[in-house]
Amino acid sequence: MSTSSKLRVAFVHPDLGIGGAERLVVDAALGLQALGHCVDIYTSHHDEKHCFDETRDGTLRVHHVVPPFPRSWKGKFHILFAHARQLHLTKFLLRSRMDKHDVFFVDQLSTCIPLLRVLGGKRVVFYCHFPDKLLANGAFIEGRVQKRNANILKRIYRYPMDWLEEATTRQADIILANSRFTARVTMAHFTSLKMPPKVVYPGVNVQAYETSVDMTDPDIVQVTSPRPTLLSLNRFEMKKNAALAVETFSRLRRRPTVPIDIRLVLAGGYDPRLEDNIKTLNSLVGLARTHNLTFKLIAPSKSSACIPSFPDANSHPESDILFLLNFTTGQRSALLQAPSTVALLYTPANEHFGIGPVEGMLCGLPVLACDSGGPTESIVDSPSSERTGWLRAPDPGVWAGALEDICQLSEVERVALRRRCRDRARVMFGMEAMAKALEASLHEAAHMGAVHAPVKVIGFIFAFVLGLMVAILCRV
Repeated sequence: MSTSSKLRVAFVHPDLGIGGAERLVVDAALGLQALGHCVDIYTSHHDEKHCFDETRDGTLRVHHVVPPFPRSWKGKFHILFAHARQLHLTKFLLRSRMDKHDVFFVDQLSTCIPLLRVLGGKRVVFYCHFPDKLLANGAFIEGRVQKRNANILKRIYRYPMDWLEEATTRQADIILANSRFTARVTMAHFTSLKMPPKVVYPGVNVQAYETSVDMTDPDIVQVTSPRPTLLSLNRFEMKKNAALAVETFSRLRRRPTVPIDIRLVLAGGYDPRLEDNIKTLNSLVGLARTHNLTFKLIAPSKSSACIPSFPDANSHPESDILFLLNFTTGQRSALLQAPSTVALLYTPANEHFGIGPVEGMLCGLPVLACDSGGPTESIVDSPSSERTGWLRAPDPGVWAGALEDICQLSEVERVALRRRCRDRARVMFGMEAMAKALEASLHEAAHMGAVHAPVKVIGFIFAFVLGLMVAILCRV
């Protein structure tokens, strides 16, 4: 196989919904497909009313293998069932698809890696968004994990899960990370890894953000407005800290230099199956009420999510806050490109990478983000001649001050900032740059040849342990 030969690449992703990891997978697949490679995506969950357009309209080949396991049991054991669901997907691949692919691209869950390599005889590239053990065990602060209260049973339950994650991750032929931040943290907490992950920044489809949208589309009409708009794009999850946007917005509105009719749009993936999504939305609505902010909830016409009912929602024609559940690609583009959009607010702290700031920069928007994690690599916060955004501590008062500065930018300053943002996003975070980096890693893995016998022995041990897990779950 020459270095210029085309590969048959299989993506293995657990849940192909709407989120940053899913956007990366979709854009990576599109980028490799544009380079001439044959791409297939395999997943355990794909709801055509809760997904990105490219996975629904035939642009990408998506294989939805429905598992016999639920996502959880009474809201618990998420990671155990996640392993079981991926093992079910892996069984499908081993039985019928191994000869159709040259190399596998796996992300989020590493459980399948030794099985694909040993039983399937294929090389695997693993893309690390962030170690799950850190997400599950506590709120991560660089250099340490801030432990949440956990009973002894949960710790016992998590220990084998954490061990399994590290043990299967190191079985990958090549490990990639979405930022230097993630690579550094992964090496610090996965001490058995011999080599640091290679950094491949997520890329975005530049054309998708430059294509004009149909402003007469009813779904777009209901989200656009000539009013000055602050925009936040994040899933409705507690860890995304959208409460910071609401608190900041409340303080900003009281400043005399800010337009009195400014509004806040909180847009993101919302899954009524997930307790975290429900609690987060309820919490944000409660926060809006606390600050006497009017609000409205909407969803695209084709969304499968049932809009939660709040007695005081949608009672004001020009609401202060718009909650947009499961936005479409057109709605996202319209909001990012709208002349009335003042800034993009990216609220998560210690985010692994964060595609939101890149989307904002690509559309020429000023971006305000937390001064930690991946955004410190994507955003340049320096003197005005180089600035592409603002990095600030996640404090509502500090953020309100930064937004007041953004609101007061002159048109000349905005034009210069818009150019710098777009140039940086295209060069460093374009889909083509990501696709070529992934292509090189996939070729490197495919050229490694057959899996060696000693590794096969380790793999069979893993196969036995994981098979035993499935057998136990099948009896639950």
